[in-house]
Amino acid sequence: MVDAPSGPLDGIRVLDASVGVAGPMAAMYLADFGADVVKVESPGGDPARREPGFAMWNRNKRGIVIDREDPAGRERLAGLIAGADICLFSETLEVLRAQGLDPEMLTASNGRLIFLHMPPFLANHTPWAGGAESSALIGAATGVAMGQSSFEVGPVDSIYPHVLYSQAIWGATTAVAALIERERSGAGQTVTVGGLHGMLQAMTGSTHIPGAVLEHRPGGPGGTVPFYRTYQGSDGDWLFLASLTPAFFFRVFEALELTHVLADERLNGEPLSMALPENAPWVIEILRETFKQRARDAWRTTLTEIGCPSGPVDDRDDWLDHPQVRAIGMRAELEDPERGHIVMPGLPLQMGATPASIRMPAPRLGQHNADPSAWPAQAGAPASPPRSAGPLTGVGTVTGAGTVRSIRVLDLGAIIAGTYSGSLLAELGADVIKVEPLSGDNLRQFAPTFPGFNKGKRGIAIDLRTEAGHAVFLDLVRDADIVIDNYRQGVLERLKIDYASLRAVNPDIVSISLTGFGEGGTMDGDPGFDPVLQAHSGMMRAQGGDSEPVFFTLPVNDVSSAVTLALGAVLAIFHRQRGGAGQRIWTSLAGQSCMMQSGELVRFQGRVPAHRGGRDFRGPTALDRYYETADGWLRLQALRPGIDRAAAIAALRAAALLPPNSADDDAALESALTAALAAMNADDAVATLAAHDLAAIRARTIYELPNDPLFEGAEAMHLIVPDFHPPGGAEPFYTMGRYARFSRTERADVLTAPGLGEHTLEVLAEIGRDDAASADLLASGVVAAGDPFVMPPVV
Repeated sequence: MVDAPSGPLDGIRVLDASVGVAGPMAAMYLADFGADVVKVESPGGDPARREPGFAMWNRNKRGIVIDREDPAGRERLAGLIAGADICLFSETLEVLRAQGLDPEMLTASNGRLIFLHMPPFLANHTPWAGGAESSALIGAATGVAMGQSSFEVGPVDSIYPHVLYSQAIWGATTAVAALIERERSGAGQTVTVGGLHGMLQAMTGSTHIPGAVLEHRPGGPGGTVPFYRTYQGSDGDWLFLASLTPAFFFRVFEALELTHVLADERLNGEPLSMALPENAPWVIEILRETFKQRARDAWRTTLTEIGCPSGPVDDRDDWLDHPQVRAIGMRAELEDPERGHIVMPGLPLQMGATPASIRMPAPRLGQHNADPSAWPAQAGAPASPPRSAGPLTGVGTVTGAGTVRSIRVLDLGAIIAGTYSGSLLAELGADVIKVEPLSGDNLRQFAPTFPGFNKGKRGIAIDLRTEAGHAVFLDLVRDADIVIDNYRQGVLERLKIDYASLRAVNPDIVSISLTGFGEGGTMDGDPGFDPVLQAHSGMMRAQGGDSEPVFFTLPVNDVSSAVTLALGAVLAIFHRQRGGAGQRIWTSLAGQSCMMQSGELVRFQGRVPAHRGGRDFRGPTALDRYYETADGWLRLQALRPGIDRAAAIAALRAAALLPPNSADDDAALESALTAALAAMNADDAVATLAAHDLAAIRARTIYELPNDPLFEGAEAMHLIVPDFHPPGGAEPFYTMGRYARFSRTERADVLTAPGLGEHTLEVLAEIGRDDAASADLLASGVVAAGDPFVMPPVV
């Protein structure tokens, strides 16, 4: 065990009784930041022990075995729960209640307990047989697989459990948010972050208008937008071209001597219209032929010279050895008692005053059985008084305002990762002010995605380059708790809003930054977008297998970075509440690209190779893949803990989906199941499989979610009906709904995104600017005021 500085969760006691990936990984984050985590397993152990990632997801924990069927075991478990600050379970409520582990009962017995509930889907049910955790089945149920860019129409099975990794970070974040609230109230509560919640917060950019239907998008697996996709050089190597904004793609077309494309009459003078379905194929083809004229690295040199982000499509197995990954501390090495020398992803969130640490490897089964049987009980303990160096400065105090309702956040983020973290904090109840330049966040040009990543904020537009604008911002900082940015290195200093400048006006401020490649190393100033890191880190090549690399439609690195920023924010506030000071925090897309492949990147002698995909990948085996039905698709996952290959084949024969004496090699099984399921409707086939205890679910599209009974009561989506109607019109639209449920401090409102400068005058008044002063700021172009956000009509 390695000695380490105290983390922000020092002294917090966590009982981790979860299994699989998401729950244990959430507890890992808590342990990394100093919590005393005890992993409780059944005598047979966590089924995930067979997974290479277990060694990472369970680092920094002690481990004991408790038999819940044995009275002595139940007594020991009860003793641990009585002394815990947080307990974590992953079964559904039905299972927990049958075992005497009802969250309501436990939080009543230990009044300070945070019961973090991380079930496979929702608290009350899992819509597939067996109820096991499954990222593949969640992806099918929520439309993610059907929405993935591909060669042909149909679902694409992700080789990564990205949703479980993201659910884990978010689960840890919500637990710390509940600790913040407990510092004021002295009371615990139940917090639920199911697999569905993990997916909803990951797919939040997927807003759409009522009545929309899925249409196959051109471009194939490399992406649908000509200036933001993969291309192959003359040497066969691939790159990702990340010229997302006009500032970038004008330079690219000039460097490639393709400016005539921008003048093509089919674009009607609107260069962004090259992304429309009718234009994307011919523009992509021109770019594809152009990139084939030179080697990949020659093109990357050109792109670097003009300042355009790009990334080489590299191999996953090399990523932890990359010099930049080493430089930012994302390669860690441990001696594991069962696996020997092990290499794994390190610590993606760097907190200046309260750093995380890796202190010990994952425990052997029952390794710490001889440790004291329980923590000192805290049931009925009086509420502890707040110990903050100063009060939190936010203004929200009403019932239903959320768990961290007194935190005020200034969100300088743009595009996705930086700004989405502010929205996640708003989901938890924070008062978040989006601070934009007068021209607005570039993501506003892509209206369908903007409201999902910017829900729950007020908006102010300021020119920070002016002396008066800088003064306004510093006045905002005086009354803020957190400032978030995703600027490139040096921009904060140039604008004089770096941590030192902020701390000079507010010593308790928490400053949180996101960059593409982290701080340190030769690439720390390089620009980075989500897919640039998908390419660099090997995700794209691994998913594509022997076919073309695959650009994941969900921005997995962006989303996980945003959640990690939110985790850093609540950890810093919790530290400050307990007498600590403000601090500076940073993370990176590069770091997240390691965490989003945590189980796949772990290395040790003898580990089973991680999965690789292929062309429009349907799944790894005949018993674990998508099948087309008479009316759509279903995802079968016949194997799970308790059902091995032989048992699954026997069940499929009993269901008359396999001939009685058919061969049982993978090719024969796939052929027989393809024929049998093609003749059935998806819902009938799922019901037949469920009747024989085999997990399967119909593959949906995202457009089905609002009215699908599967999501009833979950508030999976919210319909936003505009009450402002500009001359050009405005559409109602759906956004993702709730990302977590809180038994005692849940928000009561529906979150919406701000228009550019919509709340400028309101915010100026809060910092003491009277009407005359605000009018002067508007007239001089220092600030701008605008109307509410609307979704423009589809034309």
